[in-house]
Order: sequence, then C-alpha cells, then structure tokens
Amino acid sequence: MRQARFSIGQCIHHRLFDYRGVIVDVDAVFQGTDAWYEQVARTRPPKNEPWYRVLVHDASHETYVAERNLEPAPDTAPVSNPALAELFTGYRDGVYQHQTH
Repeated sequence: MRQARFSIGQCIHHRLFDYRGVIVDVDAVFQGTDAWYEQVARTRPPKNEPWYRVLVHDASHETYVAERNLEPAPDTAPVSNPALAELFTGYRDGVYQHQTH
C-alpha cells in the first residue's frame, strides 16, 4: 500500500474520460464490491492502490476512480457541482477547504 498522491479538496483531471472534478474522499485501497469492479472498472486498475470519490464538474454526481487514472487539474478554476456546498466551506488557491466538525 502506498501514500495517496491526491488529497480531499484537490481539483483533478480524469486521464481517460477527460473530466475535471474535486476529491471528496480517499481510500487507501479499493473499497467497492467485486461486482461493481467487474462491471465499471473496465481497465482493471489495481485494487491495492489509492481510490478516490470525485465530484464531477458541471454534473450532479460523483465517481469512484483509481489513482492511476487521475492527474492534477491543468487549470484551477472552481468546480461546479451541487454537492460542493455540503462538503466544503470555501475555495482558496485552487483547493477546496474541507469542513471541520
């Protein structure tokens, strides 16, 4: 198991599907079901590396993505997703500020 490259609040770009988003959760290893992996993770990314929940830009959904399919977003413009306000308190220097409880 290795250290995650991305952190909560960071804007990313999906290499294969060409969308931007923001990281909302990090799993050290794959936490989904085998059925989901077989059906959705068609490129069979490694399960023993970090996976991320990502709010998708200009959409109202989130995705679950293997680290190898992500890279830092080429631009740091804010992401548009209705769930952002529930999870973050603000946006500064290209990073969303995580709510503290």
